[in-house]
Amino acid sequence: MTDTSGQDTGPTAKERWAAVRRQGARELDRAGWTDSVGERLAYLAEAGAGVYDLDEPADIYGNRIVAALEEKVAALLGMEAAAFFPTGTMAQQVALRCWAGRTGNPAVALHPMSHPEVHERDALSQVSGLRPVHVGSGPRQPTAAEIREVGEPFGALMLELPLRDAGFVLPSWEELTEVVGAAREREAVVHFDGARLWECTEHFGRPLEEIAGLADSVYVSFYKSLDGLGGAALAGPRTLVEEARTWRHRYGGQVFQQFPTALSALIGLERTLPRLPAYVRHARVVAAALREGFAEAGLAWARVHPEVPHTHEFQVWLPYPPEVVAEAALRQAEETSVALFPGHWSGDSGPCLARTEVSVREPGLGWTAQDVRAAVRDFVGRLPDRG
Repeated sequence: MTDTSGQDTGPTAKERWAAVRRQGARELDRAGWTDSVGERLAYLAEAGAGVYDLDEPADIYGNRIVAALEEKVAALLGMEAAAFFPTGTMAQQVALRCWAGRTGNPAVALHPMSHPEVHERDALSQVSGLRPVHVGSGPRQPTAAEIREVGEPFGALMLELPLRDAGFVLPSWEELTEVVGAAREREAVVHFDGARLWECTEHFGRPLEEIAGLADSVYVSFYKSLDGLGGAALAGPRTLVEEARTWRHRYGGQVFQQFPTALSALIGLERTLPRLPAYVRHARVVAAALREGFAEAGLAWARVHPEVPHTHEFQVWLPYPPEVVAEAALRQAEETSVALFPGHWSGDSGPCLARTEVSVREPGLGWTAQDVRAAVRDFVGRLPDRG
């Protein structure tokens, strides 16, 4: 890479991480999106044969394999019907727009840290004519009392399960049922932003069908937990889903062929979904070992949030500028082939405070608590002395 003067500045951090992964560094997570095009295609062909008849004709405008995926999702969630969408942003806008038409109220109650408020460039209001109303605050789920105290009527309550930007946090089952009940008291419908709902069963101790059954409609993602190529589904009453198909077309989501994405989703449901509870359980082992490792290494202030992860993903906070910890993590991976923290480090929470997300999937199951503590000690040794 060269700077504006034409001088060689060396490879970027992104290029360095790519080289680390090509060399097979040890990670807690190895998401498929980091693979090459050839590797992804080969995996689809190999794994896809076990979940769908690849000699069947490809889909056209949502039939065949896409319809099969929709039926499977509806059955898993215990809903009457489901519709495939190219993106979750579109699926949620359509769901909430449909509900607003039925309730006659465009106000949507949601947490200020929820995905539509943080990552969608005000799409609910700018595209769909909906009006977000914030409920709750801080890195936690809203409470039933806060739902009851909202100072104006709202047509729908949207709950993100888990609340990703708050640390992938979930309420308890009792808290969730109370929140849903409070929304019903307000004569509002309940929609779950369940992009990562698949990984919630271990925390709640309930099957997917029972969790989804608390809501009037649910959106799920096929790539966030299931490692698909993309795509999402909206599940709910058949009449709502049929209306959603109409709005999907209007929003430009009536895609001609989607068989690669649909096939990857079916593979994820078959192969990855059953493994998620084990990932969640081992994430708790990893999180405890991270805390122990930081303490053993003498780093007085370090946080794992939540202390006991609710899903297989959680946050790590360290008292350093993000560029410092990011470089230490990269050097550790380059020099030891151990990539403990390969994710992005954010500094948007205050000066000299860095935050990253940790995911534990299949590769992470091979890490013992001792492995994690040793990797933490090595990592901390690469940080500057704060004394």
